[in-house]
Amino acid sequence: MPYYVYIMTNRERGTLYIGVTNDMARRAWEHREGIGGGFTKKYGLDQLVHYEEFVDIGDAIHREKRLKHWNRAWKIALIESGNPHWENLVFYLN
Repeated sequence: MPYYVYIMTNRERGTLYIGVTNDMARRAWEHREGIGGGFTKKYGLDQLVHYEEFVDIGDAIHREKRLKHWNRAWKIALIESGNPHWENLVFYLN
């Protein structure tokens, strides 16, 4: 089973959220619909702008924790290296 580290945003607010999941399509849908409340609902973070796939949950959690400690400029550079126009990648999921 694959695991994913991902970044959600609402481009208008510029807020970034980093999370980990084992079902990227479901989790992106939950964020979009505001299910579960919390940070992403409060800030309206509904666009998936970056994700990485891992085989091992431990590796995914380690990457998530590292990314959360990055400064904002590094996070933006990471997003723009694979998604320069900040497209909503949910449309590219299987």
